[in-house]
Amino acid sequence: MSSQVRLLLLPGSRCLFDEAVRIKVSGLRPRQLVNMAARVTDEKRVVFSSRAWYKANDDGELDLNRDISLGGSYVGVEPMGLLWSMTPDKPHKRLQKVRSLDPHVVTFSVQEEGGSTLAEVHSERSLIGPGVSRKLIEQQNTRGVLFTPPGEGPFPAVLDLYTLGGGVSEKRASLLASRGFVVLAVALYRYSDMPENVQEIHLDCFEEAIDILRKQDKVCQGGVGVISLSKSGDLALSIASYLPSVKATVWINGCCANTLLPLYYRGQQLLPPLMYDISKITPTESGAVNIKQALFSPRAPQNQATLIPIEKAESQFLFVASEADLNWDSRGFVSQMVERLQHHGKKNYEVLSYSGAGHYLEPPYGPYCPSSVHSLVKKPVLWGGEAKCHAAAEVHLWGKLQEFLRRHLCQEPSNKTSKL
Repeated sequence: MSSQVRLLLLPGSRCLFDEAVRIKVSGLRPRQLVNMAARVTDEKRVVFSSRAWYKANDDGELDLNRDISLGGSYVGVEPMGLLWSMTPDKPHKRLQKVRSLDPHVVTFSVQEEGGSTLAEVHSERSLIGPGVSRKLIEQQNTRGVLFTPPGEGPFPAVLDLYTLGGGVSEKRASLLASRGFVVLAVALYRYSDMPENVQEIHLDCFEEAIDILRKQDKVCQGGVGVISLSKSGDLALSIASYLPSVKATVWINGCCANTLLPLYYRGQQLLPPLMYDISKITPTESGAVNIKQALFSPRAPQNQATLIPIEKAESQFLFVASEADLNWDSRGFVSQMVERLQHHGKKNYEVLSYSGAGHYLEPPYGPYCPSSVHSLVKKPVLWGGEAKCHAAAEVHLWGKLQEFLRRHLCQEPSNKTSKL
């Protein structure tokens, strides 16, 4: 390495996963062409990397907040492009970063045209902020992880339904807690069930989880929020429609009908499942399949019973749709839900729609994932979207969903019973 070249991360080399950093280089030759690179190894030992060509200014300096990438993993002025443009060393892999206590360690480097490294620095991007507590929850049919911010509170409470297969992903929950929410991340299935053996979903489990969350000392009264993604989107709608105490629901790229598994509550079936047609799954040259047309239409008369009665909900809704989603027609499902609410005279919703974004909208600054193995299909599927647009959508949504949850939670409590 060159003793003259310095690679700086500002404000420092340690930050939260969802924080932007400023990347600067000094000590280069005037107008020197260099390769900026980033590299990380995930929890499954898959290596993700990116690189982009830059030309130093007349003072031998680079600033990724200002300077243009001339080529590589991205082009143009993209301050965080080295992070969102990283691609795996194996096809159809999605970054696995679900354990909140282990930092996401990224190695940034600056290299000469010939490939020799001039300088490098390691960045620890933590999923959990200082003072946030983490507690495993195992009670009857609830299994999950509870995150609580430091301080006396009270804090708004959120039930996070973001799962990885049948387990719990802690990333979004721990980051939300680091931003001032008490968050309980739970699995979609009962504690006694394994994902491959699941034949039904019970709303009772989430009623129990909400009760656990509301009883936490630092939680403000007045109701909880629910945040979801994909399959858990329709579950979040059902929780808001049938259970009391839900005041804010974030639905991200889900469905307006109950999908794949029948939904039960107190021993009775509430909703049958909307199923899919495997003959509509189409292969692509990439080796991944396109499943967007496989789900049956919830608009069809024979599928009306699967539609979730969201007009019963007293919750406020934030509907988030990626227009380039290839998992299913998220934008179309939003239109159906808006029509339904309007038909019943309801105005308790907001809509965010992102052009060019794919299915997996997550906390920002992780690698964009165009395809990976689907837990149900058991093979790689296309998620859709374009990396730059998807990354911009994640940044915008992350701020918007936090603002939405804060605005609608911590209000005066109301005494309600189940809406059955």
